[in-house]
Amino acid sequence: MFRGGARVFGPHPRDYNFKLNKKLKRLARKSALTYKAKDNCITVLEDFTFDAPKTKNFVELLKNFQLQGIKTLLVLPTVDTNVILSSRNLKRVKIIQASDLNTYEILDAGRLLILESSVKEIEQIHQN
Repeated sequence: MFRGGARVFGPHPRDYNFKLNKKLKRLARKSALTYKAKDNCITVLEDFTFDAPKTKNFVELLKNFQLQGIKTLLVLPTVDTNVILSSRNLKRVKIIQASDLNTYEILDAGRLLILESSVKEIEQIHQN
């Protein structure tokens, strides 16, 4: 007997994980990029960096491409602290490394801004 009573079939936490094969993940990512390319939602930029972390610089970049108010995903080849710090205060902007790019982030964004060196890294990921 348990003091205070007990539950016979108490709640058990359920695991909702689902294993997805690497090839299938790669195919989904490639398909998402193709989908965005057909809609002309991908812009490839020359590599750039900011001298200092200023949100004003990043807002100016968005204005030049008419992306104010549009959910934007910037794909960087490596971590660039000044660019990340410049954009972290903006609501509809997300920055991600090319190696961390995933299908959800691609489809969730309205526009993709990809740096030239990121394109090479994405191609390399899809060749392996």
